[in-house]
This record gives sequence, structure tokens and C-alpha cells, in this order.
Amino acid sequence: MSTAIAAFAGWNDAGSAASDAITFLAHSLGAEDAGSISPEDYCDFQVNRPLVRVDADGRRHLRWPSTDFWTTETPGGEPLILVCGVEPSFHWQTFTAEVIERLRQWEVDQLIVVGALLADVPHSRSIPVQITSESESLRRQFGGDQPSYEGPTGIVSVLEQTAFEDHGIESMALWAPVPHYVANPPSPKAELAIIGKLAEILGLDDLPTAELADEARAWTEGVNSLAASDPEIAGYIASLEAANDALDSPAASGEALAKEFERYLRRRGNQ
Repeated sequence: MSTAIAAFAGWNDAGSAASDAITFLAHSLGAEDAGSISPEDYCDFQVNRPLVRVDADGRRHLRWPSTDFWTTETPGGEPLILVCGVEPSFHWQTFTAEVIERLRQWEVDQLIVVGALLADVPHSRSIPVQITSESESLRRQFGGDQPSYEGPTGIVSVLEQTAFEDHGIESMALWAPVPHYVANPPSPKAELAIIGKLAEILGLDDLPTAELADEARAWTEGVNSLAASDPEIAGYIASLEAANDALDSPAASGEALAKEFERYLRRRGNQ
């Protein structure tokens, strides 16, 4: 079986947790560069601007916000394709078709899309990663839920649904909630939760996550320190913790996470 994992910076990537997780896997698994999709027809460069980088020799280079592909293998020797880019601003259907065409060239028969969303969850508790899928076989295999969300959506959902409905690629989505009051990247705790779930699904043992786990602990302690200096924020976090504990981690259920997503969209609509 050939599997692809995809994430896109932007609307579906709170705290950059999803795209950072893909980049972590690419580096940790020694994945090889397998090409990219030019951003010229898809990106608004006033929204996602190119970056200037200076290398070790002091030379400046431009880095454009492309969609990059890497290839590697699972411990069982099965092909693994990693996809990471920026959510496009234009021509979504054409972009989705181009991504899927690349995946078909590698004979991908399973697609995992990864996202992160802002939610009313406390930073001090574990971050549950929800699995959703239109595929009954994948839901049975991995304990996922059938998606029930209705409303505006992002490129990860477009890619997942198009791959499944139009091309017969077994597809599922992983979603990690990020506390909305610490929304700025990085979000190492959510990134670590995503990596852990992907490792469980794909049998990726012995990933070098110790440094990331240290970063997640430091992130938690940093938020604790900030909250301690502001009684209003501390009280709000305590209320989230109480609700989370009293209801036995409701964020872990598909229905609750869908509701958090709807709240997030309403907050964005009111901005």
C-alpha cells in the first residue's frame, strides 16, 4: 500500500501544527525531495509572500511558497509520500487535480490529510487528535468518525473528499485542536499529538521526538507563567479545565470537535 500525508499552511493550520508535523516527518525519515508545484497560478503573493533566506556562505536566496513533495518508506517498506504547501488563493479545482495527479503517479491508494483548528480547549490537558473519514473501512480500522460538519471548508477537506469521491483513494482526516488563546505558532504540543497519531497509524516507531517533547513542555510552562500573571486569563483557563475534566474530555469526540470548528468559523466571521 502506498500512502500520502498532506498538510497546508493557512486556514486549516492553527499554530502551524499540521505543516510543522509534515516537515518533522520529512526530516526524521530522511525523505527525498520529489518535486514541487509552482505557486505562480495558485498563490496571492501579497498574502503568502516569498521569503529571503541567507545561507551559510552569506548568499541570499528567494524561497517561494510552493507545494513540495517528498518520498520515503514506512518501516514495513511501503511507499510514503509527504506533501506540504500553502493553501492556494486561486484555482482550487485545478490545484487539487494537479496534486491528485502527482499522487496517482506514485499509485497512492491511501491519503491522510492533516489539519489543526483553534478551539476552546485548555493548553494544560492532552490534545486529542480526531480521525474522520467517509470510508467505512478506514473508520472501522482506525476508530474514526464519519464527518458531519457543514459550512465553509479548506483545501485539506477539498483534497480529501475529491480524492475519495472522484478517484477512489481511501482518505481520512486528522484534526488537532489548538487552544485559541495561544494561537501563534509554533504549537509544539499539537504538533507532537499529530505526529504521535500518524506514528500509530503507520507504525512509525522510534521517531526522534524527545526534543519536540521538551519544546512542548516548555511551551506549556510558558503559557502557565503568562496565565499566572493575569487573573482573568487564569480564571478562564481554569473554567476550560473544569469543563474538560467534568465531561471526560469532550473534545475527544467527533461531535464536540465539529462544534469547536463551527465556533471557530463564527469567530472568524465576526472579525
